[in-house]
Amino acid sequence: MYYLDFFTSVHEQLQPQAYLEIGVAEGKCLRLSRCRTVGIDPGFALVVPIDGDIALFRTTSDEYFSRDNPLEPTQGRPFDMAFIDGLHLFEFALRDFINTERNSSPNGLIIFDDVLPRSVKEAARARATNLWTGDVYPILEVLAKYRPGLSVLPVDTWPTGLLLVTGLDPEDTTLADHYDEIVAQFRRPDPQPVPEDLMDRLTVLQPEMVLESGFLEILRDQREDVAAMRGNLATTLREKLGSDFAPVG
Repeated sequence: MYYLDFFTSVHEQLQPQAYLEIGVAEGKCLRLSRCRTVGIDPGFALVVPIDGDIALFRTTSDEYFSRDNPLEPTQGRPFDMAFIDGLHLFEFALRDFINTERNSSPNGLIIFDDVLPRSVKEAARARATNLWTGDVYPILEVLAKYRPGLSVLPVDTWPTGLLLVTGLDPEDTTLADHYDEIVAQFRRPDPQPVPEDLMDRLTVLQPEMVLESGFLEILRDQREDVAAMRGNLATTLREKLGSDFAPVG
């Protein structure tokens, strides 16, 4: 399934009330939003019509999150859904997640693009291919090691995969506290040591299974009841997606 088709269904099922997109580019993903939206990209160049309650910021994500109130454009409402598709480099993707989670709802959903490179060359930090993931892929290992309580769902969308992360905790500072340590360990020189099972996509979920599981509707319907949502979400993930993708704890 093409990632934009998957994104369309996620928006329809989740019905977020506040959406964040880091890496607007041509706006093809941003235009799917039907709610109060923040788009961040220092070099966006829209080629599609954008219509809605959308605030575009021609700046870097680091600069945006350094402002006194990143949620001012949403009138203080935390993000229910966010898409991280910025510089395609590990340390930036990690910082974007840290800052996004801090400004997200506890029952929100954060999605990374480009986590499933199909070759070592496609995963290089120095771009040498047309389609390029960069070295975002280690975020899977980082979240498993440092934030095991998150629900992390790698999804086999075309062309370069998505990673859905929920069970968020905006108060958790583990990744920020260990940022330098994490970057020292996981930012590696090219050629990248991409795990073969990741390139083969042997341990990832099919998009149709994710969309049919019902967990997006749970996030939507119990948006204001975090405790109930987490209990139902854990049950749904175990039943529909397998225990490997269920929250811990």
